[in-house]
Amino acid sequence: MKVPSLPGPLDFVRFAVTVILVVAAAYAGWRLWSHYELEPWTRDGRVKAYVVQVAPDVSGLVTAVPVHDNQDVKAGDVLFEIDRARFQLAFEQAKAAVESQTVALAQANRDARRNRELGQLVSAEVREQSQTRVEQAQAALAQAKVALDVARLNLERSRVVAATDGRVTNLDLRVGAYATAGRGVMALVDANSFYVEGYFEETKLPRIHEGDPVTVALMGEPRVLRGHVESIAMGIADRDRSTAANMLPNVNPNFNWVRLAQRIPVRVHIDEVPQGVRLVAGQTATVSVDAVTRQVADAAPSGADQAPPEAAAGPGPATPAEPHANTGTAAKRPAQ
Repeated sequence: MKVPSLPGPLDFVRFAVTVILVVAAAYAGWRLWSHYELEPWTRDGRVKAYVVQVAPDVSGLVTAVPVHDNQDVKAGDVLFEIDRARFQLAFEQAKAAVESQTVALAQANRDARRNRELGQLVSAEVREQSQTRVEQAQAALAQAKVALDVARLNLERSRVVAATDGRVTNLDLRVGAYATAGRGVMALVDANSFYVEGYFEETKLPRIHEGDPVTVALMGEPRVLRGHVESIAMGIADRDRSTAANMLPNVNPNFNWVRLAQRIPVRVHIDEVPQGVRLVAGQTATVSVDAVTRQVADAAPSGADQAPPEAAAGPGPATPAEPHANTGTAAKRPAQ
């Protein structure tokens, strides 16, 4: 009968290597699952900025365009001018009308004062008519002053200036073109308004808090940006519900068995931009919320989850604290 031999050193090495590989594979799988399913990060991020749609307030012939496309400008810099000679003439005409009405009012006041001084030598009807002419002259002067203000405003608006520091983009204007009031001719990207908006899955929102530090990686840029969570959106559109003509809800009868997590916009304030990194509105970014601060925030007990000391110190059997929902409202217990 053959006696079984004891395992040798090589067998122990093989067993140890196998155990290590299995443990490493399990740990790697757990880390990958945790990273993709739990940790709050998303590749669906966008760099955004406020964009001013530059449009003239008056219509006319463009006489000067001192800027070019993709040029940096300061607030107050002239972007273009519209037929200032014509608006200057309109201003002078309105100014002359004010002077004319001022003279007419002075003459009406003199006539009314003379009729009052004559007393009974003139009839009451004449005195009333002279007073009416004074009031009409006053109204005409007020109207002429309003027209002068409008002409002055049009003259000022014929020179369009930058509303903020930024860069001119998509310039579609040349000297000699006719500009129409209210029609955009260029865009001005506000240089001081850049922020990042990340679209996180709703399953990751419980691990995101306002003020959490954030790392932003731009596509094609090895250096990262630093920021913090500024705000979280409170609502998104419901694509399965609309309003009918009779104001009743119209719900889509089709239901997808595969339920995908909705994406919620999270606004990130940029705190630090590395030297030389160019921010462009519309860039794609990967947004990751800092894990250290998140763990500290999750581990800190909230006041709503702690039972009040009066409940434990009071007489009689202690009543367990009721669970609270995320909104801070106590869950109702079933009726006894």
